[in-house]
Amino acid sequence: MQTRGAIIRQAPGKYEVVDLEVDDPRANEVQVKLTASGLCHSDDHIATGDIPVGRYPFAGGHEGAGIVTKAGLNSKGLKEGDHVVFSFLPACGHCRWCASGMQNLCDLGAGLLAGSRWEDPTDFRLKLAGTDTAVGQMCGLSTFCETTTVSADSAVKVPDDIPLDVACLVGCGVGTGWGSAVNAGGVQPGHTTIVMGVGGIGINAVQGASHAGASNVIAVDPVAFKREKAQELGATHAVESMEEATELAQQFTNGQGADQCIITVGVIKPEYVGQAMASIRKAGTVVVTALGNIADTTPLPVSLADVTLFQKRIQGAMFGQSNPNWDILRQLQLYREGVLKLDELVTKTYTLDEIQQGYQDMHDGKIMRGVIKYS
Repeated sequence: MQTRGAIIRQAPGKYEVVDLEVDDPRANEVQVKLTASGLCHSDDHIATGDIPVGRYPFAGGHEGAGIVTKAGLNSKGLKEGDHVVFSFLPACGHCRWCASGMQNLCDLGAGLLAGSRWEDPTDFRLKLAGTDTAVGQMCGLSTFCETTTVSADSAVKVPDDIPLDVACLVGCGVGTGWGSAVNAGGVQPGHTTIVMGVGGIGINAVQGASHAGASNVIAVDPVAFKREKAQELGATHAVESMEEATELAQQFTNGQGADQCIITVGVIKPEYVGQAMASIRKAGTVVVTALGNIADTTPLPVSLADVTLFQKRIQGAMFGQSNPNWDILRQLQLYREGVLKLDELVTKTYTLDEIQQGYQDMHDGKIMRGVIKYS
């Protein structure tokens, strides 16, 4: 069938909306009409070239939700009419990582940026309308398309009463931020937590730290709007710089420092890790969630003595160490109960044709999270 979607033809590049043809689902696949898609910074990293992909043109978007319109054979019980949230990380359920409770590290994730089906690098589900030109799919999803065909391993059935225009956020930004605090950071009641960078990911690290019982949640961002939003959603303090945050954390802990610092800036730089290490106590944790140029191998300005003598830890966090088939539903239940805020995360909605304006607003610090809403 024909659909419309936002693609980039090269990197660096800009998203443009074009006509596409999308294949019907095959075994273990579903076709989904999108209701909404979040504008995540990772898709901007694709456009800038910070994250290279396997094929151009490439259809972006990986944080989405919609309604199943067709289901192939053996599609894990999914059927036409089901409401689904996409997990940008697929979960096969039987590899070593899925079987040991680490679905975020599923072996299928190796193909996220190839653009093709996981099992065959020559197999695609999108092409430019009227041509034989295959189009790659971001994370096998491409939520910047009105309709898409995806693996059933990437779709989580959700209750029909949950509004999909905010449920889409738990497919990436919410789980990544919330889990960076709760899972990777191990925030506990009474802790002092620093969140460095309060965008679409960081604001959910603030929520996660607050839910986990941190006594002090210090949000760090140079943008006043984001600091205000952080305090609305759980931060006890909000400051412009890491110097201020470190001083505050030491005041709260008799000079020891924060229990954890979670790095959720838009584009990570090595010096941010050094600043985070300086802010935490002995045996504290720095959680590195942010992305930048993935080819950058600049050494980290970190004292090895800090690591050895003070037992400080640098912990990576992919999707907040989430198990999508459990955590997506758990977070939506917290939303139902009024604990997890989703509506408040969406600063502005856009049409598909306004996608470039959405990303410009993100760069200008005008939005916490932008969402594309489909008719």
